[in-house]
Amino acid sequence: MPVFDFDHMSKTQDPEQAESAWDVFYSDASEATPENPILILDNQGEQWDHHTCGLFTSPVRGTAFEFKDGNRTVRGDILKIDARFVSLIRWLGESHINVRLSGENGKEGYAVCRIRETAFGKGAKLSAEDGFLQFMIERLFASSAPSETEEEEETEEGDDMKLTSLQSITDFMTCAGKTLPDHIRLWARRNLAVAKSHEVSPEERRHAQRALSIMMNVRWKHDYFEAIDPVEARKILDEELYGMERVKQRIIETIIQINRTHTLPAYGLLLVGPAGTGKSQIAYAVARILKLPWTTLDMSSINDPEQLTGSSRVYANAKPGIIMEAFSMAGESNLVFIINELDKAASGKGNGNPADVLLTLLDNLGFTDNYMECMVPTSGVYPIATANNKEQISAPLMSRFAVIDIPDYTPEEKKIIFSKFALPKILRRMSLRPEECILTDEALDMAVKLHSNTSGIRDLEQAAEHLAANALYQIEVDHLEKVVFDGKMVRELLG
Repeated sequence: MPVFDFDHMSKTQDPEQAESAWDVFYSDASEATPENPILILDNQGEQWDHHTCGLFTSPVRGTAFEFKDGNRTVRGDILKIDARFVSLIRWLGESHINVRLSGENGKEGYAVCRIRETAFGKGAKLSAEDGFLQFMIERLFASSAPSETEEEEETEEGDDMKLTSLQSITDFMTCAGKTLPDHIRLWARRNLAVAKSHEVSPEERRHAQRALSIMMNVRWKHDYFEAIDPVEARKILDEELYGMERVKQRIIETIIQINRTHTLPAYGLLLVGPAGTGKSQIAYAVARILKLPWTTLDMSSINDPEQLTGSSRVYANAKPGIIMEAFSMAGESNLVFIINELDKAASGKGNGNPADVLLTLLDNLGFTDNYMECMVPTSGVYPIATANNKEQISAPLMSRFAVIDIPDYTPEEKKIIFSKFALPKILRRMSLRPEECILTDEALDMAVKLHSNTSGIRDLEQAAEHLAANALYQIEVDHLEKVVFDGKMVRELLG
């Protein structure tokens, strides 16, 4: 079985006749362990050091690792390799990159768990960007089973790495381009050709490179969602919300649906209710339950569809839209998209209706940004919208959501929320003990009565902060041990 090696090839050897010397195995592991390594090297029964510095040879279909052990050169063929890392190992060999392997000796050979780039003199580097190799390895691990890789030793942090230079983008496409969806990979190749071409204007090259950097730094994940513990979800909802049993039940039903199908529901949530009733807080709780990053979009500040869709690259000041920037900031394609004040979205100023732009995003069929000029997958996007008045939302938009009406709180509920949640939270924030700021039942009734005409609990939280601040003032300035508020004192302070 011939193995083609640039360093030891005879002049008559045909590289196309070379065969692979390794076995490829397929793994969904999100990190390497001695039992599930990146690759296994043939150490011929020797006990190699935990850290081994050297380089991969550069064959066509198989490879080996060479390193110095005293005065002798040791060479170990690769016996097995994780299929996700085949392109990366070949690229390291072809580029003659000095690396340090970390692993353990086992029955099969030397199991490699970590690969780090090392700098020797003026040796070639894989990329002009620091941390690129670790960034790429982490992306490869996330390609099949998305999970954060824990760093056990001091190395470059891949999460801090951003693909910005053409060199790093090119290297990433070569070594880990298969982690991208097919249509994005083809789009990236075309834009990379534009960014490197001298037949287009510098402005076109700059736009192409910027678009590539945005797209490559997003982790395009599968739309498969792991099961969520309903008990833990209910605990989170109870921590964030008092009452609202119908709302909590609807959210738990959504969780059960995800557990059965392992995909997001076809429809997002539309939370409709008076201001201050906790609609945004519900959205953040759902994002916490789903363990997804979240981004917010305030529709009251959008008056032009181009703010959402981006502008064409024909303009010198072109830039991507808010939706594409949200993907970039989240760093991944699976996220909770919180759309605030959806009922304010129907007021465009002559350039079209911004609300119409949301339809393609909500359909989960993909969204196209005018600057990126590429369809962005949205199957992993879970939209949650908030509104005060659903009568002002167009029928096409309403049909994309499961509507949940958020009722206002009763006076009794407001009293419980004020005494059990709002005031204790404020006291902890001001470093006050509960026994230092006390409200009688008469004082609680008065606080709620003074805010009976306001919707939600936002005004009650402000009232709690006013009372706690007054108590703190009396304790610090008047040197009181505690402050007990009665109804008259509350009326004087808040009335």
